[in-house]
Amino acid sequence: MTRSVFPVVKFASALLLASAAVASQAQDWAKARLDASPRHHEYVALKHDNRTVQAFVVYPEVKDKATVVILIHEIFGLTDWAKEMADELAGQGFIVVAPDLLSGLGPNGGGTSEFPSRDAAVKAVSGLDPNVVNADLDAAADYAKHLPAGNGKIVSVGFCWGGGKSFAFAAHRKDLSAAFVFYGPGPADVTSITAPVYGFYGGNDARIGATIPDTVAAMKAAGKQFEPVTYAGAGHGFMRAGEDPTDTNPANKAAREQGFARLVKLLKGL
Repeated sequence: MTRSVFPVVKFASALLLASAAVASQAQDWAKARLDASPRHHEYVALKHDNRTVQAFVVYPEVKDKATVVILIHEIFGLTDWAKEMADELAGQGFIVVAPDLLSGLGPNGGGTSEFPSRDAAVKAVSGLDPNVVNADLDAAADYAKHLPAGNGKIVSVGFCWGGGKSFAFAAHRKDLSAAFVFYGPGPADVTSITAPVYGFYGGNDARIGATIPDTVAAMKAAGKQFEPVTYAGAGHGFMRAGEDPTDTNPANKAAREQGFARLVKLLKGL
């Protein structure tokens, strides 16, 4: 009986390691770009209530004080791509604070990187309490407001699940200079929003696209500024897919390039 147990244990361990390897290798291209960056990266611990959130922070190489971007990750957590996007934005002259909203919730009390598979991270992000998410983002924004290298302006930029959270954060936080929503739905109540909201959507993303007319109507009725743009042929997640060398949809690449250019132009215009 003892001899029959070890192969099972070894097989299970191998499956776990293979699953983790697949989750990691899926964005090796993003990690390679991140590792080659000349910019300063660091992790900071953001504390509120009884919680500590680890945040990835990237500084631009500029002489003047900069706007701070609170980057809200996809439903997959703070992946290599999310960190690489933070670095790309810093390359355009902005300080970026990207909190890992799975901090402390992974195996052994870790964050996104400790989850054994992509599905496990998705399940954990899907189960996050919206109030805790806003509290985590408040901690990131409060940190951003007091950065010596910051110019006092803070914005939220979110992707996928994070896009919806960026919109919701705009309804929660009154001192945002702007909120940028990449393929995320609007909140049920938009009346408390004070910042302009800019939307970026894929033409082949019917799940999210179907929510846009109601969001436009609600924002208009409330007298709020909302400027959505839909990129023809692009699917959900085009900002990541458009960079992924294995993606075969040219519309994703075009949307990614156009969306990034629009984002940077709007940020520089604040």
